[in-house]
Amino acid sequence: MAILKSPFAHLDLERFPVQQNSPLQAFNAADEYLLQRLHELRLPKGSHVLVLNDSFGALALSLCQQYRVSSCSDSFLAQQGLTNNAHSNQLTKALEEIKRASRTCELEGSFDAVLIQIPKTLALLQDQLAGLQKLLNADTLVLAGAMIKHLPRAAGELLEQYIGPVQASLAQKKARLLQAQVAGLAEQPFPVSSTYAVPEFDLKLVNHPGIYSQDKLDVGTRLLLQHVPAGLGDQRVADLGCGNGVLALACAQLNPQAQLVLVDESHAAVRSARDNWQAAFGQRDVEIFAGDGLRTLPPASLDLVLCNPPFHQQQAMNDFLALRMFRQAHRTLKPGGELLVVGNRHLGYHAKLRRWFGKVEQLAAHPKFVVLRAIKTEKTGQTPAEKS
Repeated sequence: MAILKSPFAHLDLERFPVQQNSPLQAFNAADEYLLQRLHELRLPKGSHVLVLNDSFGALALSLCQQYRVSSCSDSFLAQQGLTNNAHSNQLTKALEEIKRASRTCELEGSFDAVLIQIPKTLALLQDQLAGLQKLLNADTLVLAGAMIKHLPRAAGELLEQYIGPVQASLAQKKARLLQAQVAGLAEQPFPVSSTYAVPEFDLKLVNHPGIYSQDKLDVGTRLLLQHVPAGLGDQRVADLGCGNGVLALACAQLNPQAQLVLVDESHAAVRSARDNWQAAFGQRDVEIFAGDGLRTLPPASLDLVLCNPPFHQQQAMNDFLALRMFRQAHRTLKPGGELLVVGNRHLGYHAKLRRWFGKVEQLAAHPKFVVLRAIKTEKTGQTPAEKS
């Protein structure tokens, strides 16, 4: 854990999922800068504050003892990080008062201040700003922050389009703030969800703002689609990190009796997957939910897992989440069950999968990607315990 010291609180914070011996912190200099600036502006106690994209609760938990706080995040893992850090800092009662949402358009009322950690995906920021418009009054303080290396010019342009004139701060610890003045602009539209076709499966997919590979089918997924099996009967199949659900949709099309489970930690991805399933299969039974991967599924309850895992969490790039997903797949697969995964060649998933799976083979190769099949054999034993 690392200590976040601010004028509002001293908090011992941990990332979620927990990664042992990780050099990454649960907060950054932009969090510290936002809290410092809010303190300097002397927002009265009891004011209503909205926090957007709070990675692991650093902002909401710092403020919750002085203000009425709402927290909005597209990330299920970030929301779980908020919960875990509240408990570990004896803020469980305060946590109960924090209103949480996955989109700003789900919130009601008006806010005295809005603190924004600028997300990696600008389409997500645009969607959040569109929903934010109805929640502002003329005196609302709007502060957005990011590390300079992750702060594109377009973020300031979106703030100006949806909120009003923007003033940039001086840099501090390689972070910068953008303060937007509410200008009473005419209401701006929500970003339009994008669509693209997958003709080999006769699919036209809707993609809500903020999901991975929003404008086109990524190369890795296209490669994995070529190896989705038919002839599964009524087997239970999970699309782990489903995105818009294309792998599950292809599998369901090839296997009319198969039972599908789709899960992603992004609420925008889950909304996309639900819409796409409804368009393709109507009322056919399916499980689609936002969650921490396969963690809530019973052991040995799946026959097949399809996975195109992420190689980053927020702006931090590593394979930690992918390896955690492989552990979850091993736990939830029946003996003889299979994990089909696509990944970048340089990540070396072939060797890493052998930590859990008795047999790993390459099904396809591409200059950048490989498709692997990992089979759970009787000799692989139990999945190592994980802290979370």
